[in-house]
Amino acid sequence: MVSFRYYLYISDSKIDMLLPQIDPAFVAKRGAEIGVSLSVLSLKRTAERAGNDRTARLERVVRFLHDHGDLGSVDEPGQFFWGMLPVQWGRFPEAVTLVFAGGRAADTVVGLGGSARHLVGSVPNLDPQDATWSHLPPMLDGLASDLEDELVVEAVETTGAPLDRADKTALATVNRAVSRLAGPAQNVEFVAKRLLHGDLDATHVLLGSPVYIALID
Repeated sequence: MVSFRYYLYISDSKIDMLLPQIDPAFVAKRGAEIGVSLSVLSLKRTAERAGNDRTARLERVVRFLHDHGDLGSVDEPGQFFWGMLPVQWGRFPEAVTLVFAGGRAADTVVGLGGSARHLVGSVPNLDPQDATWSHLPPMLDGLASDLEDELVVEAVETTGAPLDRADKTALATVNRAVSRLAGPAQNVEFVAKRLLHGDLDATHVLLGSPVYIALID
């Protein structure tokens, strides 16, 4: 039986960044096709191909990461990591354009965060200023905006250097954000860019920004 991916999230910004580094010829060919698509009919056909083209570009990036990139697992992530697990979704009142999903693998708490404009079916250019959700500091700020102050207390009371305390605060923020997610879980497959990985007491915590998230049975 053929297994299909039902995409929920595709990060066009990551694909646009990675694809020219992976396959410049593919990008050049696509640019030439767009350059000659000047008639109304051609533009219509280009629009009809947009969805397929988006998926083709994603699959080219993911295939390269699988074959040649530093792609690890949830328990042993590389620069990127792949996984399949049940996740719950959440929104944060102070960061309304941040989409966050989280779940737990055998030994690891996993958080996946990114911009709502990359949700499949969302309005294009929902908020051009929210692209920084794929970076660690603003994402942590967004996650912490709706959490309890005890996170800060816990970090301050931690012994060690200030950097160690900052790392523990970041890991605790992700762990707490995942634990607060509510609602039904969905089984998903994903590839994500690793942003944060470390141990919080006896818990492994991993935060990434997805290249894609797809619903699976």
